[in-house]
Amino acid sequence: MNNKYHTNFLLFLLFFLSACSMLPSKEEMEKQLVNFKLPSKPKKNKSMIYVVRPSALGGLIRFNVFLDNKKDSSEKGWNRSMQHIYFSVTPGKHKIYSKAENWAEIDIEVAKGQTKFIKQNTEFGIIMARNSLEHLDELNGKYYVKNTSQGEILTKK
Repeated sequence: MNNKYHTNFLLFLLFFLSACSMLPSKEEMEKQLVNFKLPSKPKKNKSMIYVVRPSALGGLIRFNVFLDNKKDSSEKGWNRSMQHIYFSVTPGKHKIYSKAENWAEIDIEVAKGQTKFIKQNTEFGIIMARNSLEHLDELNGKYYVKNTSQGEILTKK
């Protein structure tokens, strides 16, 4: 009998979490973004990358973000649940790494003056939350930035 309640609770929890991550329609997102401006635009001869983590799952675990390699000196910052970070890059091809219980990576190419968006997906891990990365289009990227708070952005001196 106890297992039945546990199973029902887990099913409810999964349903609830999946419902929380559903996006509104394209028209509704466009309506909400009419007067929205991103926190930062690319500087002259640069590009901008936003990394968003719109899930509340695993909120205490930070997902560290690195540019082009996994060295400490390449860390750009981190997100916890419902957060985003952004950073300037030189135009061209780059690799973004995200560290949680695992390392995730994604290739990205940005042109001068362009802004691109990457989403950190939160997944169940063995010890703590795992992650994966995916590209977002501009509409979804801006929507997630608008609806998340700023994570920890590291500035290198």
